[in-house]
Amino acid sequence: MAWTIWHKPTCSTSRFVLNALREAGIDVTVRDYIKDAPSVVELEQALALLGIGPRGLLRRKGTPFDELGLSDPALDDAALIAAMAEHPILIERPVVFGPEGAVLCRPKERIFNFLP
Repeated sequence: MAWTIWHKPTCSTSRFVLNALREAGIDVTVRDYIKDAPSVVELEQALALLGIGPRGLLRRKGTPFDELGLSDPALDDAALIAAMAEHPILIERPVVFGPEGAVLCRPKERIFNFLP
């Protein structure tokens, strides 16, 4: 698998991680996931690689999380994934995909344990 980052250019954490990848000499594909939102299937695949459930990938700060009622424990995984696909700002960032799997770089220093 080639290296890819789900990136938001205005996010300092995302810029830090992208810079760390480039400084490590990694040829990384940059996907602005806000403009090019992942599909439901891509989100399901990402969650499987990350080994987390959808609540672990949900971003709350600066998103419509509260307005959409996403804290409701009755919501199932499919509903949460559909919300992220429809409103990609709900996806926590950055997510890096590489040959060994994927990592959510929160905190940003997690990237250093993922680099080859």
